[in-house]
Amino acid sequence: MPLWKLTSVGAAAAVGMVLTMFAGEGGFVVGVLLVAATWLLTASTPRGSVLARVVTRRRWKERTTRGTVKYTPFDQGSWDALAVQARAKSPQVRADAARQAVSLRDTPDGASGMAWLEKRPRRPGVAWHAPAGEPAYLSVAFEVSGQIRGLESDAATDAAAAGWGRFLARLGSHDSVARMAQTITRVLPPDSARHQAWLVENLDPDTPPEVAASYDELLRKVDASTMTPRHYVVIRWPLTSAFRHAAARHGQRRQGWRELMRIEVASMTARLRGAGHSWVRPLSAAQTAAVMLHMQSPSRAIDQVAGVDPDRFGVPSADHYSAHVVTVTDPATGQETQWWHRTARITAEAMATVHRSSLWMTALLSGTGDGTLRTLSFHTWVIPAAQARAAARLDRTRDSADRLARSQAGRIEDEETELRLSAAQRRARDLRPGEHHAGVEWVGYLTVSARSAAQLAEACRKAQATAADELGIERLEWLDTLQSAASGTTWPIARGMRPPADRGRDKVMSRMAGHGAKESL
Repeated sequence: MPLWKLTSVGAAAAVGMVLTMFAGEGGFVVGVLLVAATWLLTASTPRGSVLARVVTRRRWKERTTRGTVKYTPFDQGSWDALAVQARAKSPQVRADAARQAVSLRDTPDGASGMAWLEKRPRRPGVAWHAPAGEPAYLSVAFEVSGQIRGLESDAATDAAAAGWGRFLARLGSHDSVARMAQTITRVLPPDSARHQAWLVENLDPDTPPEVAASYDELLRKVDASTMTPRHYVVIRWPLTSAFRHAAARHGQRRQGWRELMRIEVASMTARLRGAGHSWVRPLSAAQTAAVMLHMQSPSRAIDQVAGVDPDRFGVPSADHYSAHVVTVTDPATGQETQWWHRTARITAEAMATVHRSSLWMTALLSGTGDGTLRTLSFHTWVIPAAQARAAARLDRTRDSADRLARSQAGRIEDEETELRLSAAQRRARDLRPGEHHAGVEWVGYLTVSARSAAQLAEACRKAQATAADELGIERLEWLDTLQSAASGTTWPIARGMRPPADRGRDKVMSRMAGHGAKESL
């Protein structure tokens, strides 16, 4: 049972005990009813709990009333015109102006509170994030080749997984100021521009027109029937006291931040290559913004940087209850077109306890030749090995106690308990001193994009079926009423995960460790 549900039921039980003490049998009956009602309201169903659905509908009603379901990039002229309407005599005109003013925002919901520390051309773009209610951080996006290219042996696949594990473990070291890695895989139709350019440069002038037309037809058929993956890794640097202390050694204030990030980006580039990516390219601010614009409007090429303003990465959109809808002009046809996006969250609670390989998510990205697009993103927050080791001991002890209790009660041991215990034992072995591993907290997100509501509904149904039947994901948690903000979880900006809460012991040890003497190198 999730912690918040356990807390709710426990609080209801505590209230029932107090009522029993002061009201006798009547209080006991009320307490039992209160616990039962709390249990029913928070019970998980294939469509979430009753309480969650009530909260969701109330949120949607409030957003619709306030007008925050629409987003329009801020424009001073439009703002001034609305300011004039806000002084009109008609209450209806004033209310309409207020709703339109709410829709005018600098950044889309998926990237609220985002600016740039470094946005100069031909330099790695360093995004500066200060989302409401969350700690500030910096992020840099890297385009990578992917570790597995074509057909590879099982040994090569295992070596790639081990390399990625070592990369993550480095983020968990005591001297690392980066703490989170976001991996993004987006499948989309291949870009035939390079093939067409090759044809123009190498075509023999005496080639019959029928041959050239045949090649062009082949390219179009390939584009319509195949999909190609694009891979990105985004690193997140929390703006903690450790980061500021390290940056102060390189200069005053923002100057030190930029110099430290220059060193960090070069280090991450080398480490990503060492993890098995043969090709790594840090994206500039304009290139990162271009990827974000493409993910909102897939009609736009993902590599189209010409004309991109790093500070203008939002596309006018509107939220529906279950979709984030963008209306744009298709550059190929010049006609108005829509893109419908829907995002789901993947959590550990929704995962069945089964054995998985390092390529277990492949099925969720393949088989999308129906014109829909999918983007899969995993956020991994690295926990230092010492902290993860203590948590692994607790898990192993709890699972062993569960196994012993079942044995003493004469109950047959089920496969789930056995798998959970073996997983805890393997994790404990991996985290032994000298093994160079670290612990992680993770969350995944899947964004499905289609050209219509009907296509999106069918694509989401297929994704849900694939997740349940082939991947052991019992439920995709669709983030309805929050789809515009949820879209940002699969953008290359490391959004969608709060830092894990430190235990009291870890906080004390961290404070005792400090950051070293100011005079030290």
